[in-house]
Amino acid sequence: MPFTRPTSPLSSGEFIALMAFLMSLVALSIDAVMPALPLLGQELAVANPNDVQLVIGIIFFGLATGQIFFGPWSDSIGRKPVIYCGLVIFIIGSIISATATDFDIMLLGRLLQGVGASGPRTISVALVRDQFEGRAMARIMSFIMAVFIIVPTIAPALGLSIMIFFDWQAIFYSFFLLASIVLFWFVCRQPETLSKENRISLTFGHFWNGIKTILTNKQALAYTLAAGIIFGAFIGYLTSAQQIFQDIYGITELFPLYFAILSLSIGAASLTNANLVMRFGMRKLSKIALIAMTILAILFLIPATLASGQPHLWSFMIYMMLSFFCIGILFGNFNTLAMEPLGKLAGLGSAVVGSLTTYICMAIGITIGQNYNNTVLPLVYAFATLGLISLGIMLWVERQPETQLT
Repeated sequence: MPFTRPTSPLSSGEFIALMAFLMSLVALSIDAVMPALPLLGQELAVANPNDVQLVIGIIFFGLATGQIFFGPWSDSIGRKPVIYCGLVIFIIGSIISATATDFDIMLLGRLLQGVGASGPRTISVALVRDQFEGRAMARIMSFIMAVFIIVPTIAPALGLSIMIFFDWQAIFYSFFLLASIVLFWFVCRQPETLSKENRISLTFGHFWNGIKTILTNKQALAYTLAAGIIFGAFIGYLTSAQQIFQDIYGITELFPLYFAILSLSIGAASLTNANLVMRFGMRKLSKIALIAMTILAILFLIPATLASGQPHLWSFMIYMMLSFFCIGILFGNFNTLAMEPLGKLAGLGSAVVGSLTTYICMAIGITIGQNYNNTVLPLVYAFATLGLISLGIMLWVERQPETQLT
């Protein structure tokens, strides 16, 4: 029977699930590797324990770099071919990482994984933007993020389970398998969402003018900067989480459980946001979340400092759960607010917003991780400081007149 292209829109449930799986390749490739970092560092002869964090951080560099190319390309040839390309690059990166015999080759494979994952990650947002806008888009994105967040809750346990029966290389082979399955699902079920009449020729002039237009739109730029800054604190946690739990609290085998508990806070927040955003709006919810997160960090600095940067585990977990709940509110809303005025520049807009956000949060997150000093103080100071900066940007842009690109 000859293959026919899908033309009917997916049901909302299948669409949300498919978009969540496409986006989750990034989270999976980060979180499933965490239990393997100590052993990986030993076998690849990494001298400085903090350097092993680069196995996590380099993914974000690839993610930021790939997005700026995939977005405009998708505006020109359609969304689906670009996602095909990204998934293939991700699969190649997974194989290189699985067969790496030194740290530099590992980082190359991880870089390619980040570049490849940037295609599905970026263009999935454009697929949503092609079909939804405003609060409806925020609602769909919140449901996607709620499904998406299941991945980091189970990914460390998945990585640890694989290591029990095989070795750390098998984790990367599992990435290859999952990406292949998602690619097949996407090819067979998802129709193209960008019609030929809405496509834009890919020229340097279009590319450069589009970037200038987006970066001079106050709302798009402000929420992109605010998202990159505040999510930098989250990346700082991701890069240093394994060391914090192992070095400070002596948690090794149970690390996936503690990691999952904190991740569930973000998932709960995404579901809460999906139910409240239509009633209260993105800006109000985001402002409340930012204020709460910043105040929590400032208050937690007191017991953390008195404990010489090593507070009781239960207090650290409560603080992080509350902070991650706030971040879960911000995840979908900030991205939607940045994309809201971009109209038909959805592909390029998603690329520029995603790339700039990722470059900012990567630089901040790696800096936080590299300053890890066997205490939680660098992380908590980052949450407090970055929360204040993001809140200032949000309060500023709210006073500016709104503009809409069409």
